[in-house]
Amino acid sequence: MSEPQSKIALVVAHEPDGPGGQVAVRLKQRGFEVDTHVVTANSDESNIAQPFPDFTNFDLVAVMGSVRSLTEKEEINTWVYDELDQIRNAHNQGVPVLGICFGGQLIAEALGGSVERAPETELGWYEIDAVDGQVNPVGPGPWMQWHHDRFHPPPNATVLATTPRATQLFVIGRTVGAQFHPEVDVAHIEGWLSVVEDDYLATYGQNRTDLLADIRSHDARNTKQCHQFVDWFLDEIAF
Repeated sequence: MSEPQSKIALVVAHEPDGPGGQVAVRLKQRGFEVDTHVVTANSDESNIAQPFPDFTNFDLVAVMGSVRSLTEKEEINTWVYDELDQIRNAHNQGVPVLGICFGGQLIAEALGGSVERAPETELGWYEIDAVDGQVNPVGPGPWMQWHHDRFHPPPNATVLATTPRATQLFVIGRTVGAQFHPEVDVAHIEGWLSVVEDDYLATYGQNRTDLLADIRSHDARNTKQCHQFVDWFLDEIAF
């Protein structure tokens, strides 16, 4: 008797410093093979991209964050429309799709929602609130936030959590969009900080010393809650 084939998850990392992090770790722990597709190898060349694999060839797709913005599509117009089509096709064919931050924004736009500049940047650790009449299935956190845009979820999506500044979590069919970053760990934050300037951080009341201290203090707790987040997605939404 042949052994059952393991499921294969595709992680879409838009830049090298935006991998699957603890989301990918948990998928592997849950028995998935994880393939990572890096869209753009050089953050200074946003429109030079690797062609996407067919999302429908995978058992699950996790679309991660990015320094890019859907409000400035001209910077990414060689690949972003293809990715939107890939997400739409995967969703319509029943492939579970999980979107994180920019990935959640892509899902929202692909399925009929929209993305706009947020009235206030969220950068740091924030609690997320359940919506009246709904249960926040992933807990209040705090969760790591780093975004300048926000999404309006697709029609027929169920919003599960918000902050005063943005919708944070929605589900539609076997697809989930999250605005926050469950995947982060120390290495992840170190990677992000390696490509930003001190002046940028200061604009939002942050500095690299404090951000590193914060992730070190949150790391163990956040790893646990990220794995619980992935378990919820797999067990309650995807399969």
